[in-house]
Amino acid sequence: MQLTTLCYIEQEDSYLLLHRVSKKNDANKDKWIGVGGKVEAKESPEDCLLREVKEETGLTLTDYRFRGIVTFVSDQFETEYMFLYTADGYYGELSSCKEGNLEWIKKNEMNRLNLWEGDKIFLELLEEDAPFFSLKLSYEGDRLMEAVLDGKRIRKKEI
Repeated sequence: MQLTTLCYIEQEDSYLLLHRVSKKNDANKDKWIGVGGKVEAKESPEDCLLREVKEETGLTLTDYRFRGIVTFVSDQFETEYMFLYTADGYYGELSSCKEGNLEWIKKNEMNRLNLWEGDKIFLELLEEDAPFFSLKLSYEGDRLMEAVLDGKRIRKKEI
């Protein structure tokens, strides 16, 4: 089982996204995602969040919010528990990222991007300012097979 963090840094009507195009053998190859990574030994999720954001963007977070836990189940990868955050306070200069290209994307334009199908569900929950949630996403390959929100199976049209 893998523990990870993911953060959507906000600036006005945009999120800072990472277009994952640089790493070989990347489960997120060619996808657009927030910034984050794997929790290391002796780190809390917040320790990981702050370290990964700094490493990937050059920014230091000053104001962030824990929004939910996302469980990924896959027929190709080990189960992953992801601690999901948003942030709107930070300082520093945006730097380049060795894992891909960072870009500010308007929230209302994100659906045109190559996103994981399940990411669209939790991004909508973030935009609705949903209370803290637990979301389980089950994949076969790149195909989302099931989504369960707070213990209840959901369909995309119900969100």
